[in-house]
Amino acid sequence: MSDVKARIDDIVGKNDIVLFMKGTALFPQCGFSSRAVAILDHLDVPFETVDVLQDPEIRQGIKEFSDWPTVPQLYVKGEFVGGSDIMMEMFQAGELQQLIEEKQIAKAG
Repeated sequence: MSDVKARIDDIVGKNDIVLFMKGTALFPQCGFSSRAVAILDHLDVPFETVDVLQDPEIRQGIKEFSDWPTVPQLYVKGEFVGGSDIMMEMFQAGELQQLIEEKQIAKAG
């Protein structure tokens, strides 16, 4: 598990915004992942995705890494934010936009 934890730590540390999801940003493989990508696209911020379906070790490891049982999982500047439902609640309340501004993440454009 420590090798997987180190890989996840590296991914989270190297990217301002990273979404561990089922599928890719262009081809999400579940509704929750699709909704998470749509939220990030709407915010117009650059983000990386990790397809947990392509890597069973990451798929299991990310759940232990965050102590969160489901995917997708969003990380902003190394901080675990939550899954798709939390992202939606934060987005609707303006909190996700505020978090991204506070972390000084530039727009994609």
